[in-house]
Amino acid sequence: MATFLSSLVIQPFCVYNSGVTESFKLAVGDHHTYGQKIKYHSGKMDEARMLAHGESRVGSTKSSHRNLSKVYATSGILVGKSGQRFGTGGKSKEHVKVATYLFRTEFGDLVNVFVGKTGSGFMVNVEISSVQLASIEKTLLLSWGVYRSDSAIVTPNFQSSLPDETIGATETPFVKTSGGKFAVELEFDAKHTPFYLSFLLKYPVGVDSGSSEIRSHRKTSFTVPVGFGRGYPSPLGLSISGDGSINFSIFSSTAESVVLCLYNDSTSEKPVLELDLDSYINRSGSIWHASFESASNFVSYGYRCKGSKFHENQDGVEVNRIVVDPYAKILTASVAKTLGQGLGLPKFLGQICKVPAFDWDGEVCPNLPMEKLFAYRLNVKRFTVDKSSQLPADIAGTFSGLTKKLLHFKNLGVNAVLLEPIFQFDEKEGLYFPFHFFSPANNYGPSGVSISAINSMKGMVKQLHANGVEVILEVVFTHTAMDGALQGIDDSSYYFVNRVANLEGKSALNCNYPIVQQLLLDSLRYWVTEFHIDGFCFINASSLLRGHHGEFLSRSPFVEAIAFDPLLSKTKLVADFWDPQELVSEETSFPHWKRWAEVNSKFCNDVRDFFRGEGLISSLATRLCGSGDVFSNGRGPAFSFNFITRNVGLPLVDLVSFSNSKLASELSWNCGEEGPTSNIEVLEKRLKQIRNFIFVVFVSLGVPVLNMGDECGQSAGGSVAFNDRRSFNWDLLKTDFGTQTTQFITFLSSFRSRRFDLFQSRNFLKGENIDWFDNNQSPPQWEDPSCKFLAVMLRADKEENGSITENAKPRSDIFMAFNASDQSETVALPEPSEGTSWFRLVDTALSFPGFFSSDGEQVPTTGSVTYEMQAHSCALFEAKSFND
Repeated sequence: MATFLSSLVIQPFCVYNSGVTESFKLAVGDHHTYGQKIKYHSGKMDEARMLAHGESRVGSTKSSHRNLSKVYATSGILVGKSGQRFGTGGKSKEHVKVATYLFRTEFGDLVNVFVGKTGSGFMVNVEISSVQLASIEKTLLLSWGVYRSDSAIVTPNFQSSLPDETIGATETPFVKTSGGKFAVELEFDAKHTPFYLSFLLKYPVGVDSGSSEIRSHRKTSFTVPVGFGRGYPSPLGLSISGDGSINFSIFSSTAESVVLCLYNDSTSEKPVLELDLDSYINRSGSIWHASFESASNFVSYGYRCKGSKFHENQDGVEVNRIVVDPYAKILTASVAKTLGQGLGLPKFLGQICKVPAFDWDGEVCPNLPMEKLFAYRLNVKRFTVDKSSQLPADIAGTFSGLTKKLLHFKNLGVNAVLLEPIFQFDEKEGLYFPFHFFSPANNYGPSGVSISAINSMKGMVKQLHANGVEVILEVVFTHTAMDGALQGIDDSSYYFVNRVANLEGKSALNCNYPIVQQLLLDSLRYWVTEFHIDGFCFINASSLLRGHHGEFLSRSPFVEAIAFDPLLSKTKLVADFWDPQELVSEETSFPHWKRWAEVNSKFCNDVRDFFRGEGLISSLATRLCGSGDVFSNGRGPAFSFNFITRNVGLPLVDLVSFSNSKLASELSWNCGEEGPTSNIEVLEKRLKQIRNFIFVVFVSLGVPVLNMGDECGQSAGGSVAFNDRRSFNWDLLKTDFGTQTTQFITFLSSFRSRRFDLFQSRNFLKGENIDWFDNNQSPPQWEDPSCKFLAVMLRADKEENGSITENAKPRSDIFMAFNASDQSETVALPEPSEGTSWFRLVDTALSFPGFFSSDGEQVPTTGSVTYEMQAHSCALFEAKSFND
């Protein structure tokens, strides 16, 4: 706040509306003394009534002190508790609301300022109680001016042009009341608000008081808002009360000042009104805030945080840059996004309106146990944007379009969708580089605007829940887009600025810093309460463990806060260690407090290695049983999200078709030829491998995750880049490969649900219920790298009916075999339980439709029970009686 000078040159105050200059004029109006009207010559300035009796301007004629006291006795005085003020004409003016501001002068005197709304304007009453001033016979003056956008430019009025002569600050004499206090009252027309009234106390020249001016205890002028309020620090963001009043609140500990920028047209290049928030009145700690009785004609808003490092160009000169409110719930595109130009604007501004109400009546959240999940990862836009979806153009590629494909989820047996990030994101960097955390991307709504996207998403969640499908969001809380996110608000708090060299250039979020932690927790809670989201998958979760200086913490405050949050701890919490910037997974010992699940990259790598003939059978066994090396420390197999492919890297059909030197990290195998081929032998081998991968995902303990497009053979042409992934081609579901693969997945999800006792266990299976074999029923050679075959017998416990009865029905046993060698194997099956026989349910080497069957085909029992398995194949057997 610049110190208000007693005499200064007036500068015109302008605001902008769609590039057209509009002047706000505020001038001294009528001057009443004993009923006589004295007009000040103010050129073409509009009149604004001012009940400041005996007021004077520097260089103008002043009224006598004796007349002032008499006039004040008949002017505006608060009477009792009636809420009435009596004006000069004896008419009462109803006083609606009063804001009180208490200051202390540099000499310790108290200054009370009352700002109230009258019928057609605003009243400001300044009252001083002072023992020192009581002995001074000369008039005490209120030297005042007003400002909006720049606290360093304080003018006595708003006008369209400078007058011919220099005009100093307005000076209005105080009057001494019968109670020994000094008071003065000003009144302003409402059409000129909002603005700040800035003033100081002044003695006329010649008074021996040690100083001709009296300032606040901070050695600055006194400042009060007129036409708006001090506001509240909490909650952060935009708040709209039931009576229509609005509150703005933003955190910035480094900003020297914060300017609230208000627009009446989001397509305008410049705001129609800027308010340079006062650091004394409109700041609490590091939170800047202001309130209004209504939104008036303002439709959107942003902020300028002056003094931020990000607001300086290469020469260190501060630039005018507007930032979006991190807590804005509804975003509207700015002219910068429309024109593709910088203009000092973010691509989006916060929209001033309430989040529209949504009818959640009748909605029932599935609340599925983790072990019951079958998740399907998809990209909202790519899932239905292709014309093969046969959806109308306005809903293709949106949340609404996704709900039109519910039948596909039902056919597969999917009961959870894992959505790739849906937050607002930088279009150049991609959806894993968000710039906002409280609103879905506008283009995921039918009309491409924020409210449309919000309603569309809520409708999607409600409809998915009605069909027993949960919604889990991938979220990125470790970094933001390089521009247009939180930069320029408080970089030293939000980012690793000057802390870690390899993080500073990555827009890495300091997520364990208290204010950043609060932002992210508030975001998560908002998605749960407002959108009824069932869970979150945290991308690049390893970086969530970084401390304030980039060091890795064994107990991350942010991760722990989520684990014990009364709301968030009841959702699905999944840590995914894939880093979108480095494009690798950084495995770590993740603190879980028995609440965090993990995307299991070890499962992916070990299964890929095994089926390309390079992995150990011990590693495969560990993954089949729920990855006890990762999840045995208080969790269980249900906390393992198992996948073979994901939305980056090679899709499933490419995993068995490409394996050049550039793809070494993919652990892929092309089955004999690189890329597309017409070689029947290679194609058959690839088909078996695809079936093998799908089979293992479903018969392993943990949560199976299927990636969009793998069910129909969607290819990326051997590319591992996320941007090379193609939109879902619904026509591929009608091909022979699409038909048999989707039916196989449907069978496996149904079988898994039927045999929940073995494949959907929240706990690890008992050791006595598992037997491992070589192909001849001998113990496996666990650490022999040449061994490519593994078989396992899963023994089922009796059904638990709550009470033991004579007719307790035993569950059947399961036998599975996995052959990754180039040779066929004759497998000796163990003897089934009494009264049962082995039925083959799956053999991935057989042709469609015989390679899987719900009823199964009985294995001949003449002599020893053996089964011939072809190379690169898997088989599943169930012990059943003929009556089953």
